[in-house]
Amino acid sequence: MSPADPEEFDPNATRIYVPPAGKTLEDGVSGNYDFNVEDILAEGFRLTRGMKGSYWAAAALYILVVAAVALLLAGALAVLGVPQEGLLGFVIRELVMTVVAAPFIAGFLMMGIRRAVDLPISMDTAFAYFGFAVPIIIVAILKLVLITVAFFLLILPAIYLYVAYMLAVPLVVEKGLSPWRAMEASRRAITRHWFKVFFLMLAMTLILSVSAIPFGIGLIWTCPMMVAVMGVLYREVFGVEDALMAQALA
Repeated sequence: MSPADPEEFDPNATRIYVPPAGKTLEDGVSGNYDFNVEDILAEGFRLTRGMKGSYWAAAALYILVVAAVALLLAGALAVLGVPQEGLLGFVIRELVMTVVAAPFIAGFLMMGIRRAVDLPISMDTAFAYFGFAVPIIIVAILKLVLITVAFFLLILPAIYLYVAYMLAVPLVVEKGLSPWRAMEASRRAITRHWFKVFFLMLAMTLILSVSAIPFGIGLIWTCPMMVAVMGVLYREVFGVEDALMAQALA
């Protein structure tokens, strides 16, 4: 039985089924994990069942918030006489949108992580982690700065850092790590299997791109699939504390 098959749960069982919680933080950092790209993609797709409604309800609200902030920012830049096409306008826009988006992105990632271990999710899950806004924003800004600097130096280091830091935000929320410690834990863990993670993300990007071709209809499935895939990857690398605790009590 897998966490993707909730209909197989036995409500009369004396012990409640708890899906695999994955590894631990120490396992991840030491590289004591492995995964198959095809298996994670397949599980991610299966997990979209039961989460599409919650995901898209939250995504609709997120899009409205981002659009409103973008309009307000454009107006503010115009009043201040800052050209949006110039370097200063670009930097301001990137920083503001990063700050606004970071807590929402953390919520979507946690939606995928909770789904990966069959913990309950709802639309509110995407907005449940604003209490971590400050460290999440610090991580987002540090990532933006480091990856941008690496890009101007050489493209390959930027690609390396982009992949290596992708699990830093959920480490802040789910493990309670400080921003820099979360970034280093993510980098050290992913570096152990960097190419596998890279090809997983590359495959998911291709799936998203192809699914967008027929009027974007396929995105109904593949956008929540991306969130679920990130959740499964996180589970396999670092484990999920709530699920580990539930397993210990079961």
